[in-house]
Amino acid sequence: MNPARRCSRTACGRPAISTLTYVYADQIAVLGPLATFAEPHAYDLCELHSERLSAPRGWEVMRLAPDPSAAEPTSDDLLALADAVREAARPAPAPQPPVNETGRETTRRGHLRVLTSD
Repeated sequence: MNPARRCSRTACGRPAISTLTYVYADQIAVLGPLATFAEPHAYDLCELHSERLSAPRGWEVMRLAPDPSAAEPTSDDLLALADAVREAARPAPAPQPPVNETGRETTRRGHLRVLTSD
């Protein structure tokens, strides 16, 4: 549970525990575990609002149970973290020597330059 993410319902400040999305083509409301990232077309819900959820008439509610083994870091997560640390620790490549310019600078605006071949 991410303490920074709150329930999307108006005036509810409880922490979110699940994410609600809609599959409009199939008329299904899908309520699953809290998504990794907040999405603009998904709604984070607290425990109370997750339990009380109802769908429009003719729609089906699909409740996906959280996978308990997914809550803990796996060896793949640790390897990905180690790779990211190694990548960040690599020295930056040496800067390339400047290309010989064949023109003369006439105007400069911010980081842009106007060159002429005169």
